[in-house]
Amino acid sequence: MTDHTPDPAPADRIGDGTRAVRAGLPEPVKNEPPLPGPVFAAHFHLPGDVEGPYTYGRDTNPTWTLLEQAIGELEAPGQDGAQTVVFASGMAAISAVLLSQTRTGDTVVLPDDGYQALPLLREQLEAYGVRVRTAPTGGDAQLAVLDGARVLWIETPSNPGLDVCDVRRLVEAAHAGGALVAVDNTLATPLGQRPLELGADFSVASGTKGLTGHGDLLLGYVVCRDPELAAGIRRWRKIVGAIPGPMEAWLAHRSLATIQLRAQRQWANALAVTEALAGRAEVTGLRYPGLPSDPSHKTAALQMTGFGSIFSFTLPDRGHAERFLSALRLVEDATSFGGVRSTAERRGRWGGDAVSEGFIRFSAGAEDTEDLVRDVLRALDAAGPAA
Repeated sequence: MTDHTPDPAPADRIGDGTRAVRAGLPEPVKNEPPLPGPVFAAHFHLPGDVEGPYTYGRDTNPTWTLLEQAIGELEAPGQDGAQTVVFASGMAAISAVLLSQTRTGDTVVLPDDGYQALPLLREQLEAYGVRVRTAPTGGDAQLAVLDGARVLWIETPSNPGLDVCDVRRLVEAAHAGGALVAVDNTLATPLGQRPLELGADFSVASGTKGLTGHGDLLLGYVVCRDPELAAGIRRWRKIVGAIPGPMEAWLAHRSLATIQLRAQRQWANALAVTEALAGRAEVTGLRYPGLPSDPSHKTAALQMTGFGSIFSFTLPDRGHAERFLSALRLVEDATSFGGVRSTAERRGRWGGDAVSEGFIRFSAGAEDTEDLVRDVLRALDAAGPAA
């Protein structure tokens, strides 16, 4: 008798929603939960010789294993050689790549308009004798300073300015010169952009943000094309001990199952709000890669499948911005981004970003679109003209 049961769809052909809800689940076992609970263990039974996957809690943990598998399935579907290493925070993941892959005398190229903690990392690299060059994200300006680099660090879209660079173009140039390429994929998430498919060696992100999406845990990760590179990253994690707790890892795995549902609403909300803001006289410098009028839209559309939940704009001055933020009812005045609840902040209050006093970074959440747009426009009206 012929078996007409269709073969399961290859991993790279199923939809992102299907992939997200199934990612990292173990083979089903009768009477066991589909997603096992967190494993709280500093050590494991280990009689005789040291063998097997789990020996000591700083090295490996079954809860990490499932989460790393899940993230790898989202970031690199169908790429069997790709490996993921999870960390206690996004900065731990970023530091692991840059500090494990460089030595005294090497050169690193960073964006000069990236995440505000990068200058701190630059200071540390230079203290170790690593040369650092910088250039803006927009216009693929990092190409001009690539000569002789060991690592190129790309942040696209950039935070908070939301410029975009051509990842394929930069990867090709960097690899031709012998450099490794890492892409910070935090703003895009693996549903919006897959750096490894664009040729990068590392995809790095803060899982605190859109990946997990509830603002209740800190997490970072690195996904590597090459298992040898992954081994170096994993060794660095072992040395510095920047490991996630099992509860955080389990919460992250549970939460990423809804990433597509969250992202679809967040992206739709970001586009709707920016379209509404485009008609406001007091709003200048509006940036969102999903707007056809945005300077980055053409490049972003070639390499992104979604444009993210973050947009930015500028109000006339600090007071105007603070009145606007105070008048919002559905939006929390808070840092970070990517959560189900919308957040916004006057980014200049932190220092470190080259932005004006009235610059707003806004993270669209999963509220009803009409409600969110109405709240933003009402708050702008309440903020009134600049004093």
